[in-house]
Formats: sequence, structure tokens, C-alpha cells
Amino acid sequence: MKSAFSETASLVGRITIDPVVCHGKPVVRGLRYPVESLLEYLAGGDSFEDVLSEFPDLEREDLQACNQFATQSLKHQSRQWVAATGPARVLG
Repeated sequence: MKSAFSETASLVGRITIDPVVCHGKPVVRGLRYPVESLLEYLAGGDSFEDVLSEFPDLEREDLQACNQFATQSLKHQSRQWVAATGPARVLG
């Protein structure tokens, strides 16, 4: 049985960053599909099925990897913001 950690690592492993592919932006499996673009489709209301039918060389796990990559990136950025600005304060 896979742990949640190993499954997450496996999904995020589908995201590659190469300076010669899409100007170094994170892409899915080196296929020149930027994570950012795929997330924009999903944020715009397209379902996984819509995106997969539009781009048949993608797999469901690729889209899950995009979501996981974005989640991990936000967690990392949030930690940096807190470290840079100090603890959050409630105003009001």
C-alpha cells in the first residue's frame, strides 16, 4: 500500500523544469504543457475530462500533479512570506 507521501512525491515527479523547455517553466513530463496553462483551464471551469479530451497525450495523474505542484508551491511561498513579514496580525 502506498503512503500519501509517496503518492504525492510520485505525482509531483511528473512535473519537470528544464531551462530549454518552455523557458524553464514547470511543465508536465517534458511535454511542453506548462503547469500554469493547465491550471488556468481548470480554474476557468474546464473539468479534468474536458482538458484530457482536448490534450489526449495527457493523463489524469498529470492534472493531479499540477494541482499538487501548485499546492506545494503555495505552501512554500506562504512560509517565505511569514518569515519575511513576521507573524500575521488581525486588524480591526
